[in-house]
Amino acid sequence: MEKHILRWSYWLGIACLVIALVWRGINAFGIWLPPSTAPGYTIWYLSFFRGSLLFFVASIATANYIWVDLRKP
Repeated sequence: MEKHILRWSYWLGIACLVIALVWRGINAFGIWLPPSTAPGYTIWYLSFFRGSLLFFVASIATANYIWVDLRKP
């Protein structure tokens, strides 16, 4: 089970990070800007960036748990 959590949280973190980078790149050229950037009002690139950080922390924690569990005598 831990390996599944580790694998999916890692890939979801990568996907969120890619979405955030593409979204930020599009906004840098002014192609697609929402009318408001108030938190909770629109989905913004920082939502995906923070989501990627959450998934990366989950994958790191799961990997450490597996590593510690394997080292137990």
